[in-house]
Amino acid sequence: MKPLLVALLLGAGAATAEPLDTAQAFQDYVGGRTVYFDRGDGRGVSAAESYLEDRQVRWSERDGTCIEGEWFARDGLICFTYENNPDPQCWAVERTATGLVAVLRNGGFPTRIVERDPGGESFQCLGPKVGV
Repeated sequence: MKPLLVALLLGAGAATAEPLDTAQAFQDYVGGRTVYFDRGDGRGVSAAESYLEDRQVRWSERDGTCIEGEWFARDGLICFTYENNPDPQCWAVERTATGLVAVLRNGGFPTRIVERDPGGESFQCLGPKVGV
Protein backbone atom coordinates (compact mmCIF):
# COMPACT_ATOMS: atom_id res chain seq x y z
CA MET A 1 0.00 0.00 0.00
CA LYS A 2 2.83 2.43 0.83
CA PRO A 3 4.46 2.16 -2.64
CA LEU A 4 1.12 3.00 -4.25
CA LEU A 5 0.68 6.05 -2.00
CA VAL A 6 4.22 7.25 -2.74
CA ALA A 7 3.64 6.78 -6.49
CA LEU A 8 0.39 8.73 -6.32
CA LEU A 9 2.01 11.57 -4.38
CA LEU A 10 4.96 11.74 -6.79
CA GLY A 11 2.59 11.70 -9.74
CA ALA A 12 0.53 14.51 -8.25
CA GLY A 13 3.65 16.66 -7.84
CA ALA A 14 4.67 16.09 -11.44
CA ALA A 15 1.21 17.05 -12.65
CA THR A 16 1.59 20.57 -11.22
CA ALA A 17 4.11 21.56 -13.93
CA GLU A 18 2.50 23.23 -16.95
CA PRO A 19 4.58 23.64 -20.10
CA LEU A 20 4.61 27.20 -21.41
CA ASP A 21 5.50 26.08 -24.90
CA THR A 22 3.47 28.50 -27.01
CA ALA A 23 3.78 32.25 -27.42
CA GLN A 24 0.30 32.76 -25.97
CA ALA A 25 0.89 30.60 -22.88
CA PHE A 26 4.21 32.33 -22.16
CA GLN A 27 2.78 35.82 -22.76
CA ASP A 28 -0.18 35.08 -20.49
CA TYR A 29 2.24 34.35 -17.62
CA VAL A 30 5.00 36.95 -18.11
CA GLY A 31 3.30 39.82 -19.94
CA GLY A 32 3.96 43.16 -18.25
CA ARG A 33 5.85 41.56 -15.35
CA THR A 34 9.41 41.40 -14.10
CA VAL A 35 10.48 37.88 -13.18
CA TYR A 36 13.43 37.31 -10.83
CA PHE A 37 15.71 34.32 -11.36
CA ASP A 38 18.00 32.11 -9.29
CA ARG A 39 20.69 30.32 -11.28
CA GLY A 40 21.17 27.68 -8.62
CA ASP A 41 24.70 28.87 -7.86
CA GLY A 42 24.04 29.48 -4.16
CA ARG A 43 23.84 33.28 -4.56
CA GLY A 44 20.04 33.49 -4.58
CA VAL A 45 18.28 35.84 -6.95
CA SER A 46 20.93 37.14 -9.32
CA ALA A 47 19.05 38.39 -12.38
CA ALA A 48 15.69 39.71 -13.50
CA GLU A 49 13.91 39.96 -16.80
CA SER A 50 11.23 42.53 -17.56
CA TYR A 51 8.69 41.48 -20.19
CA LEU A 52 7.67 44.60 -22.07
CA GLU A 53 5.26 45.34 -24.93
CA ASP A 54 5.65 43.68 -28.33
CA ARG A 55 7.69 40.78 -26.90
CA GLN A 56 10.55 43.06 -25.93
CA VAL A 57 12.62 42.18 -22.85
CA ARG A 58 15.21 43.75 -20.58
CA TRP A 59 17.58 41.35 -18.77
CA SER A 60 19.25 42.90 -15.73
CA GLU A 61 22.01 41.56 -13.53
CA ARG A 62 22.49 42.33 -9.85
CA ASP A 63 25.46 44.61 -10.72
CA GLY A 64 23.24 46.94 -12.80
CA THR A 65 24.27 45.58 -16.20
CA CYS A 66 21.28 45.41 -18.55
CA ILE A 67 20.71 44.19 -22.09
CA GLU A 68 17.70 44.64 -24.34
CA GLY A 69 16.23 41.88 -26.45
CA GLU A 70 13.14 40.14 -27.68
CA TRP A 71 11.49 36.75 -27.33
CA PHE A 72 9.60 34.39 -29.63
CA ALA A 73 8.27 30.83 -29.61
CA ARG A 74 9.86 28.18 -31.83
CA ASP A 75 9.25 24.42 -31.90
CA GLY A 76 7.77 24.31 -28.38
CA LEU A 77 10.58 26.42 -26.88
CA ILE A 78 10.74 30.07 -25.85
CA CYS A 79 13.71 31.76 -27.51
CA PHE A 80 15.46 35.06 -26.82
CA THR A 81 17.83 37.23 -28.82
CA TYR A 82 19.69 40.12 -27.23
CA GLU A 83 21.48 43.20 -28.49
CA ASN A 84 24.85 41.67 -27.60
CA ASN A 85 24.07 38.25 -29.12
CA PRO A 86 21.78 37.73 -32.11
CA ASP A 87 21.97 33.93 -31.80
CA PRO A 88 18.73 32.65 -30.20
CA GLN A 89 18.87 31.14 -26.73
CA CYS A 90 15.98 28.68 -26.58
CA TRP A 91 14.48 27.42 -23.33
CA ALA A 92 12.01 24.73 -22.32
CA VAL A 93 9.79 26.66 -19.91
CA GLU A 94 7.37 25.26 -17.34
CA ARG A 95 5.15 26.90 -14.78
CA THR A 96 5.28 25.09 -11.45
CA ALA A 97 3.60 25.70 -8.13
CA THR A 98 6.54 27.98 -7.20
CA GLY A 99 6.93 29.80 -10.54
CA LEU A 100 8.84 29.39 -13.78
CA VAL A 101 11.54 26.81 -14.37
CA ALA A 102 13.50 27.21 -17.60
CA VAL A 103 16.10 24.83 -19.03
CA LEU A 104 18.38 26.04 -21.81
CA ARG A 105 18.16 23.66 -24.77
CA ASN A 106 20.90 24.95 -27.06
CA GLY A 107 24.03 25.23 -24.93
CA GLY A 108 25.53 27.97 -22.82
CA PHE A 109 25.33 28.90 -19.14
CA PRO A 110 23.31 28.82 -17.00
CA THR A 111 21.51 25.72 -18.10
CA ARG A 112 18.65 25.97 -15.59
CA ILE A 113 17.06 29.00 -13.96
CA VAL A 114 14.21 29.13 -11.47
CA GLU A 115 11.83 31.97 -10.63
CA ARG A 116 12.21 33.25 -7.08
CA ASP A 117 10.73 35.96 -4.92
CA PRO A 118 13.20 38.87 -4.85
CA GLY A 119 12.47 39.54 -1.18
CA GLY A 120 11.95 43.27 -1.61
CA GLU A 121 15.09 43.65 -3.70
CA SER A 122 14.89 45.33 -7.10
CA PHE A 123 17.32 45.54 -9.98
CA GLN A 124 18.21 48.80 -11.66
CA CYS A 125 19.84 49.44 -15.01
CA LEU A 126 22.73 51.79 -14.35
CA GLY A 127 23.09 52.95 -17.94
CA PRO A 128 26.21 53.29 -20.06
CA LYS A 129 29.62 53.47 -18.39
CA VAL A 130 30.82 56.91 -19.43
CA GLY A 131 34.57 57.28 -19.92
CA VAL A 132 35.32 53.57 -19.80
